[in-house]
Amino acid sequence: MELYKSLNKQYISGEWRDGTGQSRYKDKNPYNEEVLAEFKMAGIEDVKQAYESARKAQKEWENVNPFERSTIMENAVRIMSERRKELVELLVSESGSTHIKANVEVDFCIAITRESASFPLRMDGKMVPSLVPGKENRVYRKPLGVVGVISPFNFPMYLSMRSVAPALAVGNGVVLKPDEQTAMSGGTVIAKIFEEAGLPKGLLNVTISDIGEIGDSFVENPVPRMISFTGSTGVGRHIGALCGQNIKKVALELGGNNALVVLKDANIEHAINSAIFGKFMHNGQICMAVNRVIVHKDRYDEFVERFVEKTQNLKAGDPREPDTLIGPLINRGAVERILKDIEKAKSEGAEVVLEGSANGTLMTPYVLTGSNEVATAKNEMFGPVVTIIPVESEEEAIRIANDTPFGLSGAVHAGSVEKGVEVAKQIQSGMVHVNDQSVNDEPLVAFGGEKDSGLGRFGGEWSLEEFTTVQWISAQTNPRKYPF
Repeated sequence: MELYKSLNKQYISGEWRDGTGQSRYKDKNPYNEEVLAEFKMAGIEDVKQAYESARKAQKEWENVNPFERSTIMENAVRIMSERRKELVELLVSESGSTHIKANVEVDFCIAITRESASFPLRMDGKMVPSLVPGKENRVYRKPLGVVGVISPFNFPMYLSMRSVAPALAVGNGVVLKPDEQTAMSGGTVIAKIFEEAGLPKGLLNVTISDIGEIGDSFVENPVPRMISFTGSTGVGRHIGALCGQNIKKVALELGGNNALVVLKDANIEHAINSAIFGKFMHNGQICMAVNRVIVHKDRYDEFVERFVEKTQNLKAGDPREPDTLIGPLINRGAVERILKDIEKAKSEGAEVVLEGSANGTLMTPYVLTGSNEVATAKNEMFGPVVTIIPVESEEEAIRIANDTPFGLSGAVHAGSVEKGVEVAKQIQSGMVHVNDQSVNDEPLVAFGGEKDSGLGRFGGEWSLEEFTTVQWISAQTNPRKYPF
């Protein structure tokens, strides 16, 4: 990865430097625990400097010709396309991504940045009729100012770029705080891409920090007018509360407990293939991953038998090998958490029909059968574990699918598309996919959740809306008559 050497620095005010925090962090390959890089972490003062840099640079960036801003976004697209192999290698080594997953992630990054390149040319205003004679009502779309972005480890590059690219394109400054476990693929490599693309210095800043040292300062800093957070519901609830107290806009993409529903008349082969991909893509470490499979009782035995048969043939191992489908979890703590939930589910009556194994951070698939009340069905596994649940009817399937505080994604397999759509409309989820699986993301479509799965939408016109504000300016062209 010649281009992307020396990614173990903070990127603040257009300079690559060590942080001034008290701690160091060793960034490790989750599969073999090889140290990839060591970071001198950012402190509170670094965060302040990053936000001030973004604030100052944004004032000029907002007034840069929109065609020039669009060109910089297109440059970033070109760089990612040309450097795909290096980016894939980085994702494989730092996040444990398989080659399939890493390539999908780079595709997503290219797609959202390409869509963002259109945003500078879509920052139009409009004239709105007035009740007052001789008044012109003008509504202008404007950038928010500075956006703080906090991204997770699972799709690190994309879940950063999904906010960074639109926010920059519409004229904002950005400070990005990636998960330290994927500090390079989720943070500093993005800074490198935009630096090479010609983004003005100081506009995009990346801080790698220990939350134990900086506390809530990243969110509470007065400069950012919006915080975009992707991660757990518990942390998201805390960030949302802080944003409310400080009158900041917030976008939250949080956890999921996604159900794939298999109706009586579904094509079982298609449903099984969908469920396997939707569950085991990136080892289940995806907020949209299938967590529960809900199957009509008349198809249940056949589904379970064939699902287990196919699942046990998935190759698990070193993600550097191109044919590996199941790679490592992000750390050993994730493995321990999942194994505890499996044991708890067994004590609650779940049956393990495919017994996986755990060796270090590598966990092979577990398949359980049981009810919606067992731990592996109630909790988001974020790993290669699925619970298959039988139901008596379509109505029961809908009820169980909705029996969770989450509502991010889901899927319905039915004999006809229209029947599937009618069932999907009754599922309390921001996204539902008919005759497909739950892991879908496209640059032109609204992405986001309901209930405890978050607030706001990403993608296309919805991203344009999220990262901007509007201002009403009226002009009284004729003298106005007042009642006093």
